[in-house]
Amino acid sequence: MSAQTLPVGLLENVEDAYRRQQLLGKDTSNSSYMIRPMFMSDGNDLALDPDTSYSLLHFRKLLYNNPKFKTQIYALPIAWQQQFNSHHPYGMNDGSMVQAKGYQTQISGGIYAKIGPLSIQLRPEYVFAQNSVFQRIADAPNGVYWNTPVTGAYYNRIDLPDRMGNRQYSKLSLGQSSIRLNVGPVSAGFSNENLWWGPGVRNSLLMTNNASGFRHLTLNTTRPIKTYIGSFEAQIVGGRLEQSGYTLNRDPTVPQAIRNELVQKPYDWRYFSGMVLTYQPKWVPGFYVGFDRSFIVNRSKMGNKFGDYFPIFSQVEKVGYVTPEGTYSEDAAERDQYISFFTRYVFTESKAEVYFQFGRNDHSYDLRDALAEPEHTRAYVVGVRKLIPLKRADEFIQVGVELTQLERSATTQLRDYPTWYVHGQVLDGYTNKGQVLGAGIGPGSNLQTLDISWVKGLKRIGFQLERKVNNNDLFYEFAFASADRRQYINRHWVDLAIGSTFSWNFKRFVANAQLTYIRSLNYLYQWQDSTPPGDYWNWNKQDVNNVHAKIGLVYLFN
Repeated sequence: MSAQTLPVGLLENVEDAYRRQQLLGKDTSNSSYMIRPMFMSDGNDLALDPDTSYSLLHFRKLLYNNPKFKTQIYALPIAWQQQFNSHHPYGMNDGSMVQAKGYQTQISGGIYAKIGPLSIQLRPEYVFAQNSVFQRIADAPNGVYWNTPVTGAYYNRIDLPDRMGNRQYSKLSLGQSSIRLNVGPVSAGFSNENLWWGPGVRNSLLMTNNASGFRHLTLNTTRPIKTYIGSFEAQIVGGRLEQSGYTLNRDPTVPQAIRNELVQKPYDWRYFSGMVLTYQPKWVPGFYVGFDRSFIVNRSKMGNKFGDYFPIFSQVEKVGYVTPEGTYSEDAAERDQYISFFTRYVFTESKAEVYFQFGRNDHSYDLRDALAEPEHTRAYVVGVRKLIPLKRADEFIQVGVELTQLERSATTQLRDYPTWYVHGQVLDGYTNKGQVLGAGIGPGSNLQTLDISWVKGLKRIGFQLERKVNNNDLFYEFAFASADRRQYINRHWVDLAIGSTFSWNFKRFVANAQLTYIRSLNYLYQWQDSTPPGDYWNWNKQDVNNVHAKIGLVYLFN
């Protein structure tokens, strides 16, 4: 057994091809594909091409072997990813890459060593971003910053800069590195790898590769553990989340009047505690259920008891945290909490799958509260994918639809309702190094995606349509703070995107490319009156055009 992983997002077409094999009934791993990174093993060969089988051997090259000491050292694939934004930052799920305008590149590679049950994966990442100047939310005339109490309160509760500083950005990180002790199907150790929890393809609520990987201790399964009642996969994580170092109240280019509205955030790292569990009942083939749960707290506000390090094992209902004085001891703990439940059902006869994830970013008071208002603090991801066979047995049209909803529900009119990933006590929010750990669309946003592709093994050519609504929670906050709410009708910041995708493998190379045109309606929520003055249906629209391009190349040694 090997503990080498296929890093999340490194080879999206490979990950997708493995998952696609399950729809075709060719997958022998019985994996849920809802806990990643994927662990590669010599016995998990999937026929992704008619000519070859992309097993573990294709993702490393033996450099040294000493059978006496059970030691092997391998070279790992070299990956070079590049992207470009013409007008303003766009894109998500790109790991250590950052939100930036202009050119950006990421280079990674490394070695993998196995010494008996011990494995060491050293795969650092280097990122460079041109980080060109663009119009930010603080710069937009007649945008949102005319109402500084609202936007100031928002930006005080999350570490999510729209630009990483005022110059070129470069960073060398541990990337997808780890050191593990592996015993059978269980692995324990230290890792900096990106994680993905949940069934979503474009988004997941609690954990994705949208942000940089963070340093964490992990205890996890490396393959499904079979029992009398079915198969289980799990992971428990305790880690350290870092600040970006770029905030508006430290930015000299932001007007002083705005900076005065922003509270200085503490220089502090946050402790992350999370777990995920999936179950595949043996009586229902192709059906998977699971849940994940996470907590974050500033290290300076954290205790030293078992429950402080592992709050994931505490009860879910808030009623259990009420003190004799009638206050919530959970709120007094000054920590942020998330939970979600998800399912995935694979129909091999139809060559299709459906999946759903439902999450909350705050506990219900009790079961009655959960049943009366299940929509309170909720978010969800729902999707379906279908393979349509073509004349050749190994070629298909893949159709995928996914909807993500993070915008708050109507219960916000009656109850406190924190925006997803934003928090009033943990002021850096659910982020690492300035990017959201969960759904890449960000706080208060919604996304609808249609993807249609021709696929053959690792090869893919397709197009994608998307509609993203940017942070509707913030939009409605400053709309309701306005004396004339009518001027906000039809003024949501909406990105309409159409793009093409391309993936191809040839000999030892795997290439991928994407070209997307984005029409941003009401960019930064801006509004300009017409001459003569109009109304909320007749005004000068503040729309912009953006081009997002990506190209990557991975070199495989075998």
